[in-house]
Amino acid sequence: MPDTAFTDNRLIDGRAVGARILDEVLDYATQHAGRIGRLVSISIGDTPEVQVYIRNQARAAAKAGLAFDEQHWPGDISQDDCKARLLEMNDDGSVLGVILQRPVPNHINVRSLQSAIHPLKDVEGMNPASIGNIVYSDVALAPCTAAASVELIKETGLSLEGLEVVMIGHSEIVGKPAAMMLMAEGATVTVCHHMTRSVAMHSRRADVVVVAVGKAHFIGPDMIKPGAAVIDIGINQIEAEDGSVRIVGDVDTDAVRDTAGWITPVPGGVGPVTVAILMRNAIVAHQRQVAAGWV
Repeated sequence: MPDTAFTDNRLIDGRAVGARILDEVLDYATQHAGRIGRLVSISIGDTPEVQVYIRNQARAAAKAGLAFDEQHWPGDISQDDCKARLLEMNDDGSVLGVILQRPVPNHINVRSLQSAIHPLKDVEGMNPASIGNIVYSDVALAPCTAAASVELIKETGLSLEGLEVVMIGHSEIVGKPAAMMLMAEGATVTVCHHMTRSVAMHSRRADVVVVAVGKAHFIGPDMIKPGAAVIDIGINQIEAEDGSVRIVGDVDTDAVRDTAGWITPVPGGVGPVTVAILMRNAIVAHQRQVAAGWV
C-alpha cells in the first residue's frame, strides 16, 4: 500500500529517493564483497540525540551491505588523543571511512578533528580539503546534506543549467557547499543570510528555493513563486498546547504546497537522502582508495 503522506505528487518522497541510492550502493558492495572496509562511527561523550543519527546510519549501512562499527569515546578524552586515534584509522586499511558524530564536548575542536580525517576517508565531506574541492567542481565527496538537496532538485526533473536558485542559509556544512555544488551544475545561485535585507524579494523570483535556517515555518506561501521547487532542510521541534512535540521544517509545508510545484516534507524529505548520500560517499571513497593504490 502506498504511503498516504505522498499521495500528493507535489511532495518529493525522500524515502524513495534514499532507498534507490541505497540499492545502487548495495549493488556495488555486492560486486566488491570482501574488498570493502568498514565505516567507523565515532561519538564523543554521552549525547542522546546523537544516538538517533547513529541508528539511522547503521540501518542504512545494513541495507547498503556495508560494515558499520560504532565507537563511543569517553567525554573527557583529550583533543590530542582523539587526533592520534583518527590518524591510526587513516593508516588502517580495514577502515573505509570515518564518521565523526556531532555535537562533541566543549573542549574538543571539531574542525581540527575533521581536518585530521584523511580526505580519502572523509565520507561526510567535512574535511576542509573536501569542501574546497567543490570550488573546482569536484563534488563527488561533498557534505551529505548539501548533496542531498541537489539530489532532490534533480528529482523534480528540472534542468539545473540556468536554473534560478535561492539558497537561504549560508552555513559551512550546508548553505555554502550546496550553493557551490549548484553552480558547478550550471545553476544561477543567490545566497541569502541573516544580513539579507529582503529574503522574500529574492525567494519570490526563484525557480528553486533551498532553505536551511533552523526557524520553524520561516517560509510561507507569500515567499514562493507559483510552481517553484522548495527544498526544506530545516529540522525544528515545536511543542503543542497539549505538551506533545513534533518535528517541522523551515517551511510551512501545508500552506506552501498549494503554491509550490514540488516540496520536500519534514520528516521524510531531505533526511533519508542525506543518510543514503553518506553511503554513496563511502563507495566513492572506496573507488578513490583503489585508484590511489590503498586497497
